[in-house]
Amino acid sequence: MADFTGRTALVTGASSGIGADIARELGKRGANVILVARRRDRLEALAAEFLPLGVKAEVTPCDISDEAARVALAAAHPNVDILVNNAGLGVFGMFADSEWNTIENMLAVNVTALTHLTHLFAGPMAARKYGRVMMVASTAAYQPVPLYAAYAATKAYVLSLSNALNVEYKAKGVKFTTLSPGTTQSEFFDVAAQKKSVMVEKTMMTSEAVAKIGVDAMAAGRGSVVAGTMNALMAFTTRFSPRGMAAEIAYRVLKP
Repeated sequence: MADFTGRTALVTGASSGIGADIARELGKRGANVILVARRRDRLEALAAEFLPLGVKAEVTPCDISDEAARVALAAAHPNVDILVNNAGLGVFGMFADSEWNTIENMLAVNVTALTHLTHLFAGPMAARKYGRVMMVASTAAYQPVPLYAAYAATKAYVLSLSNALNVEYKAKGVKFTTLSPGTTQSEFFDVAAQKKSVMVEKTMMTSEAVAKIGVDAMAAGRGSVVAGTMNALMAFTTRFSPRGMAAEIAYRVLKP
């Protein structure tokens, strides 16, 4: 288990699911954690778990969709060594039937906030010649996904951005790791308003397992990892299928 003792990690979307478990995993490895999400009560409950580990857990409620809040967050925490861009939203359903406000909010969190936070924190990391950034994408990043069209597109953006920045920042001592989970036990489906199918239930991983895979990959300096053997196989094989065919198959699987 890699040692992050004395390092400071900031985790967005830390109030539940993968984000909370990534924070727990980092705490086990000696990192002090800054827990960021909108729900203070959830963050405070999580922070209490870190007391026996002998590391600090700071509760920082923040709506990262707000630009001023992101700037204030970075100003308050200038010495972050590890940034975990985990916060994200999904929108399920026909694109034409989705409310624009819902799509716009998803874009604000999944794309704009993630990019801005990376820009705010990676610079100081590079100046100190050390940094680790985990970008949480999705297996949806590897192909077009009807009924999750805009969501999958945001995750393709995250994957592409992270892979590119891993090269740009390599000489500056900052390493980027993209974690791409498949279906995971979390609040994601409730927020996205998708009823879980039998296939989704059967292939679902625990958030604890996904978090460990992601932190292990980041500790090893890997540029990208897909959580789970079957998910990795599917992500790999989609590159050999015509994108139109992959989209048709995804639509048949997801269609209610």
